[in-house]
Amino acid sequence: MFEGFSPRTIDFIANLSLNNNKPWFEAHKSEFQQVFQFPMKALSQTVFKKVSDKHPDHHFTNKVSRIYKDARYLRATDGPYRTSLWFSIEKPRLGAAWTDTPVFWFDLSLDGWSYGMGYGGAKSETMAKLRAQIDKDPKQFEKLTAFLDKQHEFVLDGADYVRQKPAPSPQTAPWYNKKSFSLIHKQNLSQELFSANLADHIAKGMMSLMPLYDYLIELNPKT
Repeated sequence: MFEGFSPRTIDFIANLSLNNNKPWFEAHKSEFQQVFQFPMKALSQTVFKKVSDKHPDHHFTNKVSRIYKDARYLRATDGPYRTSLWFSIEKPRLGAAWTDTPVFWFDLSLDGWSYGMGYGGAKSETMAKLRAQIDKDPKQFEKLTAFLDKQHEFVLDGADYVRQKPAPSPQTAPWYNKKSFSLIHKQNLSQELFSANLADHIAKGMMSLMPLYDYLIELNPKT
């Protein structure tokens, strides 16, 4: 059961940022597990259960990131450890690239925390499918995303095409012209991190995005 992170979590991330090397990490591994890894796993499991219990037909899986960076992509100036951790809630992927599958996620770093739903970097083919789906029924998509104009939790994030594509309507244009996108809530390090209520906040926000998630997942039905 998630009971909140602690100020020691933030202290550990700050110290790891200054001492990103194996000797320091090995000497503080038990601290990492206690104040960062264990509460992140607890938060992941708590949010996952809340979302899955409401949507059992999705057969979601969840995953917590590793602290170790992928050695294949390390530069000489990089430290071997991540200074943030995240978890994801998603459908199992059957041959689809992870970047083309919408996911729910939560991330915590020294800069703050964020959560939301979207793509890690959708291929152009996936975004073309989205535009084609919008073209078929712009009103459906407008209705699906209308609630976003009435809330302050999530913002649409992602790079736009330099040359704007003619969208069916002003309401669909911001989505129509994204190279990839996510709906994201960003927050500075705050007292909410240290409360069990954080899990309810995240689960409620994720579930509010479920109708849009269902629309997006159908773009690549093999996932």
